[in-house]
Amino acid sequence: MVKVTAFALLGLALIFFKDYRSSYQTRLNASREVKPVELPKCNLVKGIENGSEDLEILPNGLALISSGLKYPDITSFEPNNPGKILLMDLNEEDPTVIELKIIGSKFNTSSFNPHGISTFTDKDNTVYLLVVNHPDVKTTVECFKFQEEEKSLLHLKTIRHELLPNLNDIVALGPERFYATNDHYFVNHYLRSWETYLGLALSYVVYYSPEEVKVVADKFDFINGINISPDGKYVYLSESLAHTIHVYEKHANWTLTPLKSVVTNTIVDNISVDPVTGDLWIGCLPNAMRIFHPGEHPPGSEVLQIQNILTDELKVTEVYAENGKVLQGSSVAFVYKGKLLIGTVCQKALYCEL
Repeated sequence: MVKVTAFALLGLALIFFKDYRSSYQTRLNASREVKPVELPKCNLVKGIENGSEDLEILPNGLALISSGLKYPDITSFEPNNPGKILLMDLNEEDPTVIELKIIGSKFNTSSFNPHGISTFTDKDNTVYLLVVNHPDVKTTVECFKFQEEEKSLLHLKTIRHELLPNLNDIVALGPERFYATNDHYFVNHYLRSWETYLGLALSYVVYYSPEEVKVVADKFDFINGINISPDGKYVYLSESLAHTIHVYEKHANWTLTPLKSVVTNTIVDNISVDPVTGDLWIGCLPNAMRIFHPGEHPPGSEVLQIQNILTDELKVTEVYAENGKVLQGSSVAFVYKGKLLIGTVCQKALYCEL
């Protein structure tokens, strides 16, 4: 009888893990192959070899790029070097990048590990840069003042909070005010892995200000990118392993109410918003299994454009796609004056004509 019970329990366990393995592979698009979608003219950006995970383009065409991310279970090409913020002038005919110098005696550049970034420009045209940082496998938000003439970032403040344990992306609402996404609930690496594998939907979005910190949306399966509409009325979220873009209405007290969702067939990452048209541009991983579990095939890249997302006439277009021979693991895409800048988690960046 004991043997029968043991075999029954073993059988149930095997069924349980088989079901979750199938779910895990489906959520990571493990079986999807990329059909190339080419653009007329693309060039790799000179000076970017170790990632361009997130980027912001200012109205004057200057692009700020986070590079050198070390993220659990994803290969870094320079694991022993600190991350950096790069500057690129898109007004140049053949733009290259330079590293911005970080000024501030209390900031430890040797452990800088930048992830999501966002800018805020005040009424005096002062540009603030908020950076999700992972020093020593922890999470902070670093507040900088961008000094264009000096080509530097002045460090102003480091923010830590118990509701900000595993930040991925951020959208600035002021010099020290933001929404941010926690892509995991657990901090421990082992528990994080099981959280992702089992699809526990524990990740969430936080509103932070010096006066108040609170969870404003939760129960997501790996929440990732976040951004805000040009009029400031709506917040856009990418739920990566659900392949879904969510639209939330923002209220005066900073709470969020779900409005609609758009399901895609890809792993959606960072979201940029065209300040003129309001279109969403999304860097995507067509097959995320290949970035978390690299094999003989490199992770591919994909960019989606969503037009008219607030209406019933929304349109989703696959603007760019390829199998990783050129660009591996795209994470962000931003449009400026008819050109598309595409960044990756840990590899290169591509600049294309539309």
